[in-house]
Amino acid sequence: MLDDGGIDVFDIATRPDTHRELVELAIEKGIPAIVQKALAPDLAQALAIHQAVAESGARVMVHENWRWQPWYRYIKQQIEAGAVGSSTTYLFEVRQADGLGPTPYPKQPYFSEMPRLLIFETLVHHIDTARFLYGDIESVFATASRRNPLIRGEDAAILVLRHQSGVTGVIDANRYINPEPPGPAMGDATFEGEMGRLHVNATGAVSFGADSIWRPEPETGYKGDSVYGTQQHFLQCLATGAEFETGVGEYLKTFVAMEAAYQSVRDGTSVRPADLLPQ
Repeated sequence: MLDDGGIDVFDIATRPDTHRELVELAIEKGIPAIVQKALAPDLAQALAIHQAVAESGARVMVHENWRWQPWYRYIKQQIEAGAVGSSTTYLFEVRQADGLGPTPYPKQPYFSEMPRLLIFETLVHHIDTARFLYGDIESVFATASRRNPLIRGEDAAILVLRHQSGVTGVIDANRYINPEPPGPAMGDATFEGEMGRLHVNATGAVSFGADSIWRPEPETGYKGDSVYGTQQHFLQCLATGAEFETGVGEYLKTFVAMEAAYQSVRDGTSVRPADLLPQ
């Protein structure tokens, strides 16, 4: 925690430039840093952080732990090993029953005041995981809605992602009901190819067709100990000099895909993330 630069922790939630200030403080002091997802509150700040890191050569990584959930690491291995053949489509069904009623999001009540909620706070995880599995995103089409009138942001969304690899995926999400069975993955996910289908349920268990093929270790840490996996990757890269999987330059592609989703919601059209970047 950086606390010697005169920045109050509360500023992170109330001032849009705080993320940039903290990164610049880490750069100034020569401290390798992990920045919380989704990197910044808006595209302008994300681009400013990217520029500061690129110009300084600082070691800064985004704490995007979703791709380190062990079931997605296993899915990646299976896809690359050819288990489903040539990949075609995927579906993330994201569910959590904490968004309705008079006291929504009891564990994180500040969610109710966020003007951009479900896509920004949750689905950016799935956008990044989709990039991890299938590569960069060519276009995004999205719809979003709000069922609970007591919150500011969206609490349901459907995103259609087209990857440069030719794979098309859907992220279908709401905060109204829990997945069945319940579990840390917040819902089911399916990854299809010409030779079959890999499925992950909310417990993290993986099946291929009707056959169970992998289960996570019992009683692991947060969401399959994915935070540990993220931090371990950070330290390993510092020790070896390797590139971070979610370095700021790489993660900017995830951030811009998220921004494309919001523009698609506003405009009702498909949006190319690349078109949102300065030319």
